[in-house]
Amino acid sequence: MGKQVNNLANKLPLTNYIKHCLAILIFACSFNIEAQQIPYNEGKNYTLGDITVLGNTAFEAQTIITYSGLRKGQEITIPGEDISAAIKKLWNSKLFSDIEIYITKVEGDMAFLEIRLSDLPQLNELKVNGVKKGKIEGIIKDNKLDKGVKVTENLITTTKNYLTNKYKKEGFLNTKVYIDTKEVQDSLPTARVNMLINIDKGEKVKIDHIVFSGNEVLTDKTLRKSMKNTKQKNPIRVLKRSKFIEADYKEDLVSLIDKYKENGYRDARVLSDSITVNGDKTISLNINVEEGEKYTFGDITFIGNTVYSNELLNRVLRIRKGDTYNGVLLQKRIADDTKPDGDDITNLYQNNGYLFSSINPVEVSADNNVIDMEVRITEGKPAYFNSVSVVGNDKTNDHVIYREIRTRPGQLYSKANVVRTVRELGQLGFFDAQEISPDFKNANPNEGTIDMEYSVKETGSSQIELQGGYGGGGFIGTLGLSFNNFAIKDIFKKDAYKPIPMGDGQKLALRLQASRFYQTYSFSFSEPWMGGKRPVQFSSSLSHTKQFLYDYQTGNADKSRSFNITGITFGLAKRLQVPDDYFTLSQAVSYQRYDLNNYNTGLFTFGDGYSNNLSYTVGLSRNNTSVDPIYPTGGSNFAVTAKLSFPYSLVNGVDYTALKDERDDNVATLNDPNSTETERSDANNRVSEIDQQRYNWLEFYKVKFKADWYTQIVKDLVLKPSVEFGFLGAYNQDRGVIPFERFFLGGDGLGSYSLDGREAIALRGYPNQSLSTNDGGTIYNKFSLELRYPITLKASAKIYGLTFLEAGASYNEFKDYNPFDLKRSAGLGLRIFMPAFGLLGIDFGHGFDPIPGEATKSGWQTHFIIGQQF
Repeated sequence: MGKQVNNLANKLPLTNYIKHCLAILIFACSFNIEAQQIPYNEGKNYTLGDITVLGNTAFEAQTIITYSGLRKGQEITIPGEDISAAIKKLWNSKLFSDIEIYITKVEGDMAFLEIRLSDLPQLNELKVNGVKKGKIEGIIKDNKLDKGVKVTENLITTTKNYLTNKYKKEGFLNTKVYIDTKEVQDSLPTARVNMLINIDKGEKVKIDHIVFSGNEVLTDKTLRKSMKNTKQKNPIRVLKRSKFIEADYKEDLVSLIDKYKENGYRDARVLSDSITVNGDKTISLNINVEEGEKYTFGDITFIGNTVYSNELLNRVLRIRKGDTYNGVLLQKRIADDTKPDGDDITNLYQNNGYLFSSINPVEVSADNNVIDMEVRITEGKPAYFNSVSVVGNDKTNDHVIYREIRTRPGQLYSKANVVRTVRELGQLGFFDAQEISPDFKNANPNEGTIDMEYSVKETGSSQIELQGGYGGGGFIGTLGLSFNNFAIKDIFKKDAYKPIPMGDGQKLALRLQASRFYQTYSFSFSEPWMGGKRPVQFSSSLSHTKQFLYDYQTGNADKSRSFNITGITFGLAKRLQVPDDYFTLSQAVSYQRYDLNNYNTGLFTFGDGYSNNLSYTVGLSRNNTSVDPIYPTGGSNFAVTAKLSFPYSLVNGVDYTALKDERDDNVATLNDPNSTETERSDANNRVSEIDQQRYNWLEFYKVKFKADWYTQIVKDLVLKPSVEFGFLGAYNQDRGVIPFERFFLGGDGLGSYSLDGREAIALRGYPNQSLSTNDGGTIYNKFSLELRYPITLKASAKIYGLTFLEAGASYNEFKDYNPFDLKRSAGLGLRIFMPAFGLLGIDFGHGFDPIPGEATKSGWQTHFIIGQQF
């Protein structure tokens, strides 16, 4: 009886008085006295004597007594709140069941108590039926059903509700979950149970039809379209299935009424809705609406505004007298909850210090279906930041974070600055972008002050690339180490190696790659805030590549014939303030030396010699993509760059016209069948000498443009259009376009084993570099349309799927350029980003056009993506 009543007391939302009465009843039952015989106000004071503990428990008696809060020598009232409180404390520990307290004897004013209880059983074994084995681990994790957990009624109930709701959300409307427990019979003192979970999902319930009645102004098609998540069966729909989820359906009924409000029917409502179960195990939704009459806006008056004029507020509101009433638009112009940086009146105030302002639109008249509005504004005091702090950064040093923060103590509050700070912290790549949270602390409207605390969650910012594969006719091994939050100042501090010095936001990368045919080594370092006071990034890189010529007779690398490239680059990138501070101006100076040792190919007309490439690169970029750099949901990113060499032909005094004519004459000799062997040999040597002179110091200019846009379609469904263009030109046409720096289009965009200064451009659905000639193109165009949807955006692994349409082409000369003559493809893919390994992915692309030189279309191609994004 005591257990039953106490369970009731803990489960029902009773007042304290009723709980006290139940406690009295419990205690009265321990005396075998009817509760009516002991009024609440007739309790007697006792001094507690000994307290004994009985029951099936593994806890020490003194531990249980301590849990209860009772102690020997304590003055208590029986009946009274002391016993009730003791029982409550034992229940709240969530360790016991069958809790009863008895008086064993009374000696004068001293009462002796006995606590009888049993430990809650622990979970011994769990068996789950009705789902695939791969799903069981997730069920255990989500419901905390690990071995040894205390099995309570609450645990069983919450597990059952979780599983029922989980599968209903997936369209299994008739899901049934049965949970049974069975006590383990053994000699161990701890009570244990085995749990069996049977899940009967049934069949998915699909919506056959959505039927509307009462609608005359808006068509059935328009109303169905307004319901974003609840759709009837349609064989051509891919992204939205016709499953019924009650929560989504309720939201869609609101969206349906919003559609009427957008068209002036503010009184529209759903009179009734019902579900009809069809014989083919589908359902039909029947929705009866009342549309009401159409309204227009009348006079809109602002009340309470002193900071901004009526004219300015009207320009932000952008609603005029006589416009069709649109309640949804009105709310967005007042406060757009879908856009933190929306152009609305609330943000106008919030971005200028008025954190404590409130804006409320009120209808004051609706005569003749014309709605007069008052926009009532309470401005409040301007708010200033009192303190700004960051929590959650264990590895990243404070100064790295604070230099990105755009809210400072003593500064006027601005919502735009808070939103921008969240973006900048997310773009660093050191924190989980989904978990960055600005928290308001100690807001004081009277004094106009606020404390701001940014909460961050650090993620792994170092990456290891260790892989092997087959390509270019042999095994390729790669070892790469990338430290994205490096601290070079601590490089000589032994205690800083955990496992490497970290926390200063610098980037250090080492990469080694080798096969039978080539070896490459690279090192790079960058400091995002050179000097620590301005966002000026300094970067440097050093690389060396050695490539061996393929011997077609043996199938091996000819180590006596090699092509070496050694390069070094130094760069500076400065964040600008004009036109806005999303712009970055970057500059770099680079030098590459190309050494050829008996390396004769179709690309180079000289097999022995060298070329020098000293160039200057200037770029202007603008990146305002939203918080997460791995999965942006809004904004854009564009960059235009120009890479220029010095125009040597203007100052070196070489007559390149004469050299070109002489070269053409020697090429004609080579192609003349009447030429002798000696003449051809001399002509070939002279062509090589001329080309060595032409390419001694490379002379060129290279212009590239790339732009990406991100648009959030529905929730996290993101559309990403992209466009790219590249052009490689020569100052002096007689000197010609250089054989290096060319564009090779097609495939996954990763560099192949031919590392001769080329630039690989991805175009999925075609083999690598197959859409350019052997010598590479001097112009390319590429257009892409990608639709992305995330599977998970957790810090441990961000996974998203995508579909794409792509088109592009490569051209040898500008006269051949035709932006509409493109190679097309489509397909789908998957991306996985793990902090320790970077971005990995796979794409399946279908090329609709033939590869140059072939008659049949490219067809399906598989591409593996490592460390890059399209």
